[in-house]
Amino acid sequence: MDGFIVHELAPDLTVRVTRAMPDLPASLDAEIERLWRLACERVEAGGAGRMFNGLVFSIDRIDPHTITGHMTEYRRLVAQMEDHGLFPAIGIRSLSACGVLRCAGGVAIGQRPAGAIYQPGMWQLAPAGSVDSHAATLDGTVDLAGQILRELDEEVGLAANQVGRPIPLCVVEHPGSHVSDCGMAFSTDLDAEMVLAIHRGRGNGEYRELRIVPDRDIPAFVAQAGDSLVPPAREYLFRLGLLDQGLSPPTGP
Repeated sequence: MDGFIVHELAPDLTVRVTRAMPDLPASLDAEIERLWRLACERVEAGGAGRMFNGLVFSIDRIDPHTITGHMTEYRRLVAQMEDHGLFPAIGIRSLSACGVLRCAGGVAIGQRPAGAIYQPGMWQLAPAGSVDSHAATLDGTVDLAGQILRELDEEVGLAANQVGRPIPLCVVEHPGSHVSDCGMAFSTDLDAEMVLAIHRGRGNGEYRELRIVPDRDIPAFVAQAGDSLVPPAREYLFRLGLLDQGLSPPTGP
C-alpha cells in the first residue's frame, strides 16, 4: 500500500478541461507507439478484445473543489502503464471514475478479466472506467456523475434512474502508473438477487464474476482477497464505514 496518495474531495467538486493535449518529441512518440502495439497484441491474444485509441482525461492540478486537466490519447496512457519510467516525460495522471454500488444486500464487487491491460484478474468495486471524451461538455466541464452512470449501464446493466445521485468520496493516485481513481458512492433500492440478475442479462462482460458482498462480510472479504483487491477499494470502503482502516498516508490536499 506504500506510496498511494489520497486526495480529499469536496461535495461541490468540479472537473474541467483547461488546455489542449501537448505535443511530444518524435522519438518519444515512436516509443509510445511501440509499447501500444505490444499491449494491443497481448490483450487480443488474451481474449480481452481490441483496444481503441480514444481520448481520456489527464489531471494537471487537483484540490478538494476543482480538478483541471486535458484530454490525451489512450495509447499514451497505456505506454506509461507499461513503462512507469515514462511518467517524467509524458506526465499523465489519468482520471478514472470508480463506483461504490450499494444495494439492499450489500456492495457490488467484480473481478477483472485475466487479459485486462490494467490490474488483470483483480477484484474492484463496480462499476469503474477511465473518464473519456464523452464526459466532456462544450464548455469544458467534465461530467463525472454522467461517466460513472454510463459505466454502470454498460458493466452492470443498471439504468441511471435505478440508483441515487453519485457522491464523490476521494481520489486515490497510484504511485507507479499515476492512474487516479475517483471514488463515487451511490445506491439502489434493488436487492442483491435482482442486481445480479440484471447483470447476467445486460452486463457487457467486463467482470469474470460479480458478487454482492453483505456489509457485515466486507472485512472478511477484504482480508481473504488480500493483494488481489485493488487498493483504492479499501479507502472507499473505509470512508463508508465498512472497514476499520483505509490506505496509509501520504494524503494530498
